[in-house]
Amino acid sequence: MELTWYGRTCIRLRGRDAVVVADPYQTIVGPTGRGITGDIVTFSHPDDRPLPKAKGRRSRDGSTLLPSSLEESFILDGPGEYEVKDVLVTGVRTYRDDTKGSERGKQVAFVVELDGMHTIHLGEIGHLLTEEKVADIGPVDIACVPVGGVLSPQRLAELVAQLDPKIVVAMPLDEDALETREAIAKFFHEMGGEAAAQPKLTITISGLPAETTPVLLESRGKV
Repeated sequence: MELTWYGRTCIRLRGRDAVVVADPYQTIVGPTGRGITGDIVTFSHPDDRPLPKAKGRRSRDGSTLLPSSLEESFILDGPGEYEVKDVLVTGVRTYRDDTKGSERGKQVAFVVELDGMHTIHLGEIGHLLTEEKVADIGPVDIACVPVGGVLSPQRLAELVAQLDPKIVVAMPLDEDALETREAIAKFFHEMGGEAAAQPKLTITISGLPAETTPVLLESRGKV
């Protein structure tokens, strides 16, 4: 499986049989998607407002605008269990704050089973997980986590420990901001790794590391 980061929380997972794109918002990939394509699209927080004059098809609830290059994709934007193109996807209700969404809104964390590995995309999650949520999520091999958001680097490391993945992919929410760069450095220090960006992550189930390993990717798109 190949994992590519397009800025903020936009991630593409390319497997043998399908391509999954998470959070391909207009402000990240532009009105045409800049060529990004996928079979399945997940939106962690579809209640975000689209750009006023952006072009493209709206998602099921009419609030999220889809880049034109993804108009034929299957869209998932809510909790539940799904099977699309033999890919199993589980959406788990989470929140963008620690007050059940009263401040920043609700969202969905998606677990994608692709090439035999379970990858969770945590969107802009703003809280630690209850035991019930951890059980709903199930086993995790790769976790894509937001850095520079509501959760401090220390709390983010606690969240990672709850999931116990083999690989942690950092998703800087504003890679050019000093505060975000500092948060990245602190998070990688907490995780015992070095924040050296690489173009993409290519991984197989047999190549998963024995211990949790943090990964920083270069952005393929600009906000």
